[in-house]
Amino acid sequence: MKFKKTHDIDQISISLEGKQVVIGGWVEDLRKLGKMSFLTVRDVTGLAQIIVKDIALPEDLTRQTVIMVQGVVQGTKARDFAYEIKAEAIDILTKAVHPLPIDPIGRLESNIDNRLNSRALDLRNQRVAAIFKIRSTVLASLRKTFLEKRFIEITTPKIIGSASEGGANLFSLEYFGKKAYLAQSPQLYKEQMTIGLERVFEIASFYRAEKSHTGRHLSEFTSIDLEAAFMDYTDVIQILEDLVVQVFKDVIANCQTELAILERKLEVPKTPFDRITYSQIISELSQKGIDLKFGDDLMDSHLKLVGESHPGLFFLLDWPMSLKPFYIHPRDDDPKISRSFDLQYGYLELSSGGRRLHDPSTLKARIAEQGLDPASFEDHLRAFDWGMPPHSGWGMGLDRLMTVIIGTDNVREVVLYPRDPERLSP
Repeated sequence: MKFKKTHDIDQISISLEGKQVVIGGWVEDLRKLGKMSFLTVRDVTGLAQIIVKDIALPEDLTRQTVIMVQGVVQGTKARDFAYEIKAEAIDILTKAVHPLPIDPIGRLESNIDNRLNSRALDLRNQRVAAIFKIRSTVLASLRKTFLEKRFIEITTPKIIGSASEGGANLFSLEYFGKKAYLAQSPQLYKEQMTIGLERVFEIASFYRAEKSHTGRHLSEFTSIDLEAAFMDYTDVIQILEDLVVQVFKDVIANCQTELAILERKLEVPKTPFDRITYSQIISELSQKGIDLKFGDDLMDSHLKLVGESHPGLFFLLDWPMSLKPFYIHPRDDDPKISRSFDLQYGYLELSSGGRRLHDPSTLKARIAEQGLDPASFEDHLRAFDWGMPPHSGWGMGLDRLMTVIIGTDNVREVVLYPRDPERLSP
């Protein structure tokens, strides 16, 4: 580079009139009017107009080429800019080779598969960039709230030696002559962590070998997980509600530019979220002609009907024990009902959680009841003999939460490089 960058574009204003600046970015537009040329240059923070008059414009300059511009800030008559930069020198850093696989400005629409095939270039589209700026804000908000509530961030293994949680939908791999799996959740590890750290959270990628072809399923997804000792499921429900509400507040406070680009009006959810029981849902579906009995699972078709009556955020409580994993605790007053919940946004499940079993003998019995081999959980069960506290927790899909925030029904829009049964590259 011939020059050293002095400013991001959003740091420049008319208050710097007469000052020399150096910016770097890519050429979004190029217009030649006689002996004068106008460039619009964009970096990740914004767009600037460059006037080229007293110097020669490079003949091989193309749109999307990366350049550095040294120039002086001056006033402008342009309607869309508060200032312009009169170029003194232009340095071409990397030429963009045309034709490009997609139009990153978005004037020519591309389908999502073509965009994903050229994802790095797709990020120059301001609508796409806005999504991932919002995602960054969401992650920062989550961590801030967890830490304020005195949770400790952990990192659990993603390569595991046994098929945890029953082994359904796990990717297997060869690991130095042994069979291993990619973790589908941190469930067992985060429970164990409550022994010493009490309140833990993790935000990480997990893997599910599910041949689902929907707008809400991925083979690799980002999960937000919490586990807390000495808390019941009602306590962690409240933490989840607080967390989601704070995310909305932080996005609204910090991402107005991005929301405007997306033409998205976001409002803070009303609290408390509705609490609706599984039995209530069965009754509501019965009134719509769907005959389900207690213990039947809710299919997608059922949840879409539920979403018509409950379009916003709500907790779906008190599921039958028969539908829940082996580690979920039953209610004391009715052992057929679990101390569990899902957080729904209409038909879309965002989170699932509940109170966990902490008595080792009861846990072993539940594992056997579900047809699982207790020997596969030997390491996990051993921790329960060291004084396991009562604990509760949940897991929430970050990618699904993002679809709610930006208003899309396709989770691939909010993941940089999504992995599904058909997509393994780039």
